[in-house]
Amino acid sequence: MPEPVVAMRGIEIGFPGVKALDGVDFRLLPGEVHALMGENGAGKSTLIKALTGVYGLDGGTVTVRGEPAVFSGPAAAQAAGIATVYQEVNLCPNLSVAENILLGREPRRPVWQGGRIDRRGVRRRAGELLARLRLDVDPDSALGEHPLAVQQLVAIARAVDLEADVLILDEPTSSLDATEVAELFRIVRGLRADGVAVLFVSHFIDQVYEIADRVTILRNGRLVGEHLVAELPRLDMVAKMVGHELAVLADLDREPAAEVAGDPTVTPVLAARGIGRGGAIEPADLDVRPGEVVGLAGLLGSGRTELVRLLFGADRPDAGSLQVRGRPVRLRGPHAAVAEGIAFCSEDRKGEGVVGDLTVRDNIVLALQARRGWARRIPRRTADELVARWISALDIRPADPDALLRNLSGGNQQKCLLARWLITEPRLLILDEPTRGIDVGAKAQIQQLVAELAGDGLGVVFVSAELEEVVRLSDRVAVLRDRRKVGELPRADASVGRVMELIASGGGHLA
Repeated sequence: MPEPVVAMRGIEIGFPGVKALDGVDFRLLPGEVHALMGENGAGKSTLIKALTGVYGLDGGTVTVRGEPAVFSGPAAAQAAGIATVYQEVNLCPNLSVAENILLGREPRRPVWQGGRIDRRGVRRRAGELLARLRLDVDPDSALGEHPLAVQQLVAIARAVDLEADVLILDEPTSSLDATEVAELFRIVRGLRADGVAVLFVSHFIDQVYEIADRVTILRNGRLVGEHLVAELPRLDMVAKMVGHELAVLADLDREPAAEVAGDPTVTPVLAARGIGRGGAIEPADLDVRPGEVVGLAGLLGSGRTELVRLLFGADRPDAGSLQVRGRPVRLRGPHAAVAEGIAFCSEDRKGEGVVGDLTVRDNIVLALQARRGWARRIPRRTADELVARWISALDIRPADPDALLRNLSGGNQQKCLLARWLITEPRLLILDEPTRGIDVGAKAQIQQLVAELAGDGLGVVFVSAELEEVVRLSDRVAVLRDRRKVGELPRADASVGRVMELIASGGGHLA
């Protein structure tokens, strides 16, 4: 076995009231893809940030290529040949795609020509990298004009350009469809063949078994074990991650609670007729009845997010109409939607959801306080009681309402966003990718919660890139392709295969 390119021993990191890493060992070999697995809050991202100098160590040592290493930050780690692509894209949306890829490493003209940045060289180099990723994107276009999936691929192109011998991918596939994942894995395999050590963090277990050679599993900030992926059965991996016995773990594979019948005689909590927006989504019909989960399925760019943003008033439709509980409404913005009992969890958790510098308490009561108006402050005792209830109900960790939200894992931040909307007691809950980047345990909790909320009479619109998840949870599945609705399937007829047929054919029976 070759010497590790990275070796971390006895790593300890703590935050106020939280032991994030407790004596963790980790090693990364050249020419391998090494998966890092664990539930949200297990310490995966913290370990990455410890390696790259984002966090200082409270204990333990790091060696890179056999030499002790203490990095002052990500720039120092990059200089040492360690490139990182985080789960949340940390690029500059106001700059062009090319400028983001080459930022800080732009080719320059000779001194006798002024030494200025060679704009043509920047575009040429960026174009080469985009071609390598098979990404058809204008290098001169602003990054912020593109969806999250494209921004994620641009971040990966930037990391590839560093020509590092250690590449860290923290949830790189969370915003990608199956075709883009396949392209990414092609690139990863090529890097592995060139001797690059790839640290791969993902909650998609099938992807880990497809691409990884070895896996290290963390739980509650501690090392559970290191294994060859080929020698570790899937069920055993999940059991090690969540710490449950196999018999208990098997419950995660059960169907959700009893089906919720969508009685067509019941007035929909929301009815959309011919609602659309030019350049975003073609006019579409959609009904959501009380106690019903309506899933939206489709590939990346199919119009799922565009449609639900119209339903919430985040974007203005230029066609069609909406009814809420049988009454015509015009949603002039999210505030009007909230007043109508509509709640919305955006897929862009970082940009449109969490407020990292506020506490868990403040984040959870945010929507309720906005609905009441800032002149009618929620009494502290009432807020504490409500927050404690939802922290317990959603198993938010750590269970500390005074913790800053930025110090929580991505999964627990997502739970706080759900709590923020559920505390308002909505009649319709729109969830856009609520389980993206969530570990298997938290994902099962959220799926079960959705089923329970529907069972209590709440209407739910559920959007997910995972077709199995949509089919499993939904009473009806609306299928979108190329920014238009192409079909709708009742639960009895819905299957991953049938949904894929509609996506592939671009049409079908509208139930």
